[in-house]
Amino acid sequence: MQVFDSDKIYDFMKFRHIAFVISAILIIGSIGLFLIKGFTYGIDFSGGTLIQVKYDQKAPLDEIRTRFEAANLGNINVTEFGSDEEVTIRYSGSSDSLGDNPALATKEILKGSGNFEVRKVDVVGPKVGSELRTKGIMALCVSFALILVYITIRFEWRFAIAAVISDLHDVIIACGALILFKIDFNLEILAALLTIMGYSLNDTIVVFDRIREGVRTSKSIKLTEVINESISATLSRTFLTSFTTLLVIVILFVWGGAMIHGFSLVMLVGVIAGTFSSVFIAAPLLILFGFDVEKYRAFLADKQRRAKEKEKMRAMYEKGTV
Repeated sequence: MQVFDSDKIYDFMKFRHIAFVISAILIIGSIGLFLIKGFTYGIDFSGGTLIQVKYDQKAPLDEIRTRFEAANLGNINVTEFGSDEEVTIRYSGSSDSLGDNPALATKEILKGSGNFEVRKVDVVGPKVGSELRTKGIMALCVSFALILVYITIRFEWRFAIAAVISDLHDVIIACGALILFKIDFNLEILAALLTIMGYSLNDTIVVFDRIREGVRTSKSIKLTEVINESISATLSRTFLTSFTTLLVIVILFVWGGAMIHGFSLVMLVGVIAGTFSSVFIAAPLLILFGFDVEKYRAFLADKQRRAKEKEKMRAMYEKGTV
């Protein structure tokens, strides 16, 4: 399905400097938020106990906070969850602080504060939380390393570095949104970040593959023109992929409930950033890294020549002439 005219060449590279400035502002802002505020780690990574309670009427936040503080459970955090009738209660203590049955102990603490039900109790020890956080960081780092190796083998080192920078760009901006909107960093968010990396990488590889093909087939020797031709050729595919993905994410964000608001919001920001970076960051970085169309054509021609010679030698060997 062609949304855009496949024969028309759009001058994307004309806007690359503006795109770099926009990306720099977003990245600096995201890093600034991290240095000033940092992540708010969820129970998965920080350890502690989370209790979700739903009232029949508006939840008395101040009373709930006062009652739990009186129980000496450590640092208490009481917030609304999706509506003013539902709250989450987080505290740094373990489930032992409320005995063998935290749900029953919660009912006793909140007895007389209104009609409610305890919907969920999550408990993670501090050691387990620390291990999960470390493994999560390792998962991100290993993903970046594997991406670097994969694209170096499939394309060349300039493409690989550009793809990693593009992926890192998307993850940093998504993390900035995570901090800005005060979303807890938990396993669901880590899954969202890894999904964003995969989506962005896929989008970038499609563009890179078309650029590599354009280097061989284009009549131009200017990299900017080859990139413009290549991105224009994949524009309909990029638009349809991004649009349908965003449509699903928006539906999840609006109607998916408070439980997945954080996940869907991070995904929304990440997919937008990933689509933007594959066109305006990854491809222009090839120009910045000094990728030469004529040299690459010579490299491909030499590679093809060596492959033909190897095939010729193999044929001669099979015929017994070598």
